[in-house]
Amino acid sequence: MNLTSEKIAELYAAEHERLERQIFRRIGCRATAGDLVHDIFLRLWEKATQRSGSDAAYLTRCARNATIDHVRSERRRNEYFARILPEQYAWQYACETVSPHDVMSARQSLGSIDDALSALPKQTRHIFLLNRIHGRSFSEIAGVFGISQRAVAKHMARAVAACEKVV
Repeated sequence: MNLTSEKIAELYAAEHERLERQIFRRIGCRATAGDLVHDIFLRLWEKATQRSGSDAAYLTRCARNATIDHVRSERRRNEYFARILPEQYAWQYACETVSPHDVMSARQSLGSIDDALSALPKQTRHIFLLNRIHGRSFSEIAGVFGISQRAVAKHMARAVAACEKVV
């Protein structure tokens, strides 16, 4: 039978509660069971190919496999976190909360840098932006502007000095 959107919607209406109960009995979380059922039907809709056999049996098998995959991944996740030492937790290295004063100061610095870049000659500003914003190398920039790499370095030094002066 060909699985159309209408057929999948009918299957979902008829089978989702049964599949959620089946998965819930194994994992003990109704929300996760609902998510797994949605994933099953999403995969079914994505594959929507012709199959033969019982839809209920196929969905039961999909639910069983999804449950097994979920339990395995949870076990692996728990084993991984059990082996991590407290000093290895990533959140210890996260940035501290930034104060409103720091935000304002950073905005003012950016405004000053923007003003300094605007005051530069057009070619120097373009070379700086190509290198620092767009990640182009000195040789690529030299080829675009038809100048030497040494000239690109001089333009960059001028632009960096202008930025450092205002910060």
